[in-house]
Amino acid sequence: MKNSQRLDGIISQMLKPLNGISLNVVIEGLSGYKIIPFDNRDKKDRFLLKNLEKVAKLSAKKINENGIIRHRPNEVGNDIEPIVKNALTLIGYKATTPLTKNGKKKSTGYPDIEFIDEFFRTNYLECKTFNIENISTTQRSFYLSPSNNFKITKDAHHFALSFEILSFKKNE
Repeated sequence: MKNSQRLDGIISQMLKPLNGISLNVVIEGLSGYKIIPFDNRDKKDRFLLKNLEKVAKLSAKKINENGIIRHRPNEVGNDIEPIVKNALTLIGYKATTPLTKNGKKKSTGYPDIEFIDEFFRTNYLECKTFNIENISTTQRSFYLSPSNNFKITKDAHHFALSFEILSFKKNE
């Protein structure tokens, strides 16, 4: 086989989604850091989950008070992130945009938020939105793009908050 044919095969494989590989393996391979599994038997983890439920409720309440008007549904997630950060802060967590391995804040890419809980543990949080009308389609709900300047710089819990969005036509 010629080198160009091998290269074509490698590039073709690189462009395909990674199916059947768990997120923790991908994250560790890209960053060198581990996803700390959530342990329902651990009091600290259960307490953290209860607080994340509060964050979700506070965030949803704030979002529903004013609504979010965007031309493209995927832009709604950008507006949700600061609301979630504020809710994390309201319950006493230090929440920020994650720093890259180069020490700079980066808003795009996974994960959206880094926060420190009351036990001084680092946690990562991804905010996602979805439209129930698209729930059975092949539309992706999660996208991870490898980077030389990745935002995961510590072993940590990884969480996701997902918000259903409703789309209205202009005259509805």
